[in-house]
Amino acid sequence: MPTEIEVNMRVPTLTVRAPNEPDRRIDNSAIRFIKRIDVPALPKTGELLSLTTDGGKTSFECTVTRSDWNEEKGLFVVACTYAKRSLPVETYSALVNDSEWTMKPLL
Repeated sequence: MPTEIEVNMRVPTLTVRAPNEPDRRIDNSAIRFIKRIDVPALPKTGELLSLTTDGGKTSFECTVTRSDWNEEKGLFVVACTYAKRSLPVETYSALVNDSEWTMKPLL
């Protein structure tokens, strides 16, 4: 039986390089990406969680760092970090422009 969870994902800072413009740095340290998904079982700390954007067109993985029950929401909130060291600009753009993902500032 699938379980609904809320993914709270941290992504790394990235540098956008364009041929005729100076490099632009996007600092994501105070931003989290939020999405609700169904999973077959609650992921454990250290496990990889497969996620998608654009209705499944872009896929990537995050590493689970903790899972906490949220009484108000009535579900588990799973904190995770983007699994790779660097985040491709295409994946970042897909996250930002996907209506199922919400950018939440920490401040």
